[in-house]
Amino acid sequence: MILPKECSTLKSHSLKVANVLMTRTQYRKVKSSIQRHPHSAKKVFPLLCPVREKDWVPGWQYRMIYSRSGLIEPGCIFATPHHGDQETIWYVTLHDPFQYQVGFVRLTPTETVVSIGIQLIETSDQSCESHITYEYTALHEASAQSLREHLDRDFAEQMAVWESCLNIFLAQTSESE
Repeated sequence: MILPKECSTLKSHSLKVANVLMTRTQYRKVKSSIQRHPHSAKKVFPLLCPVREKDWVPGWQYRMIYSRSGLIEPGCIFATPHHGDQETIWYVTLHDPFQYQVGFVRLTPTETVVSIGIQLIETSDQSCESHITYEYTALHEASAQSLREHLDRDFAEQMAVWESCLNIFLAQTSESE
């Protein structure tokens, strides 16, 4: 097929723009973890909520932007100051209390977009596991470099602290029941 000169020039320009948009900063890494809880999924699941995390995550802060119920639900939007220099915006993509699944997309402008999926799986009447997957996407080269250098260690530490805090809180609340 022969293109007129104008189309050929437009095609060349489009390719240059596409090359500029596809920079070296394209970097994505997936991390997963399994946490074990000596409590049922029915007890653990309600705690996977920005409002309820204040009960068991030391120093947890959030700002609710949108929720019809005031708690976690599909379409809920909240912000946290914890990830990076800027406020991080969270969007709840999935909240299924029957299947014990929750999903989020977390955006820290100019740093990362993170997709998070959590599935609780019953292992017995009194225990469950959290199957957790984070998919990190860097938005620029400095974030990509930071993920390359620190993500493995930081993720492992975050998951260990999260599991410990959740289990301690559940043990304390079980004792008071």
